[in-house]
Amino acid sequence: MKKIFIIGAVVATMGLVSCDDTITKDPLDEFINNSEYWSNKVNLDNQCNRLYELYSGYGNAGSGGWFYFKSLSDDQANATFDTWTFTNVPSTASEWKNAWTEIRGIGYILDGLKLSSLDAETKVYYEAVARLNRAWQYYQLVRMYGDVPWVTTALDPSDEIVYGAREDRDVVMDSVLADLNFANSVITGTDKITWNNGMVNAMKADICLYEGTFCRYRTQADNGKAADEVRANKYLAECVDACEAVFDHGYALNDSYKGNYDSDALESNPEMIFIKAYKKDLFMHSTIDYTSSSSNQYGITKDAFDSFLFLDGKPLATTTMDTNDAAELKEKIVGEDTIKLVSISKVLSTRDKRLTALVDSCLGFKGYGYKRVTGANMTSSTGYTIGKFDNPEKYDLYYRQNINTNYTDAPVFWLAPVYLAYAEAKAELGTINQGDLDKTINKLQARAGLPAMTTKPIADPNNDMCVGNDLLWEIRRCRRCELMVDNWYRYWDLVRWHQLDKLDTNLNPDILLGANVSNIPNLEVEVNANGYIIASTGANRTYSAKHYLYPIPSGQITLNPNLGQNPGW
Repeated sequence: MKKIFIIGAVVATMGLVSCDDTITKDPLDEFINNSEYWSNKVNLDNQCNRLYELYSGYGNAGSGGWFYFKSLSDDQANATFDTWTFTNVPSTASEWKNAWTEIRGIGYILDGLKLSSLDAETKVYYEAVARLNRAWQYYQLVRMYGDVPWVTTALDPSDEIVYGAREDRDVVMDSVLADLNFANSVITGTDKITWNNGMVNAMKADICLYEGTFCRYRTQADNGKAADEVRANKYLAECVDACEAVFDHGYALNDSYKGNYDSDALESNPEMIFIKAYKKDLFMHSTIDYTSSSSNQYGITKDAFDSFLFLDGKPLATTTMDTNDAAELKEKIVGEDTIKLVSISKVLSTRDKRLTALVDSCLGFKGYGYKRVTGANMTSSTGYTIGKFDNPEKYDLYYRQNINTNYTDAPVFWLAPVYLAYAEAKAELGTINQGDLDKTINKLQARAGLPAMTTKPIADPNNDMCVGNDLLWEIRRCRRCELMVDNWYRYWDLVRWHQLDKLDTNLNPDILLGANVSNIPNLEVEVNANGYIIASTGANRTYSAKHYLYPIPSGQITLNPNLGQNPGW
């Protein structure tokens, strides 16, 4: 029987136990904080299981999750336009408030374990789970806010530390690494729907890759702190170690790239390390609905489309294959009707197979809607409709095109990002060899129908990231294509590479463009002079160095002036 974690509902987690005792926004109102409570293993399970809420996956019910919805990047264009997360200093912010709520809850667990009479081995396991999730939460906070207070206990509002200054973000991240290493020494196993050692190391690889590259590329002027090569190399080495620990568990790539995203059976998928499991008619999401119904989709951009290699392994600038990307108008007879379709099948036939899995073979835009087999006409801001999460051959229309009816499982940590992290970290360290590529990134290349990558790829004239290393450029390209519309990876990759200016629409107009419809008559969408759909008319997003950090909410500074404000805000 498939196990499932029900988050944020009356039914909770492992074994479908009650969550009446779950810590909420005000934990002291919900349970008696004493030795008896924390000596009951069921109570500890309840408190630790609620931490699964930190892993959004495809979201809960009608809410959006990590995939597809995080469209502030150069990969997607929202027709209503995504500006920066913050353009002004807010008085309150859920990103700040929710993080501290979770950290406070974790503090209650850690404090409670000190009162518990359970045996030492049991207590150290729950401590490891709590510290693992504290690390994950602090990682999110540091990415967003930089310097933050480091809190190791459940604070009472009267505690002095509440009114103290923020801790240097490097010091906080060192504490995050200590938490990860502690969890790694305790948590074992490979069960894909509970805390497991593969998941711990996949998380560590993700965090250490971020920290290592962020510290390498940051600048005093833009980030308030100069690059630190020693620190960068330390964290990149930790990333490599974590990846190798994942490899030791024997995970293997799934044969199907798309099969990682459109299945309700991820627990049996050899590539999965940690998943968020859903259950038909019990606990569902809406990601498929938003990418297969009449809602106007956040399509991928021309810039994103052009990042995919041709099947000869070469980019747009150097390939000898047909580079014509214009869509073709075709007719299809369905019953007594003749339907006009805007096909890109020919365009897709020459590209990386991940692109075919990502988008549909026909465009959908105003005046030329497209149905994916059956159901509603789909449209997209850029014409490219996202097919990656849908599986019309397997799931009935009702379970695809309605809010809170989708029950496919969501990958949270899986092997492909670990392969990418390993290759990138070793390339940054200058220690990568052909064997490293062959055991990681070239497996992704093969699944995508592309030739193997070598340590000395041909230079791409469109390398616009000031990366002198051609191999590193190609590894970053592979990462972008492999993880497109996944988990907001792209936005935070641009942050850690110090490339946030790529989201400036004045400098990079292709991030507001979509498909080439120059051959299509009677257009109802706006196009540029070359026939590319303009996704967001009149949109403008200007980069400023202050956007590398979110602003501290003004209400928090009023309560605690020692917090100070981030640069530029």
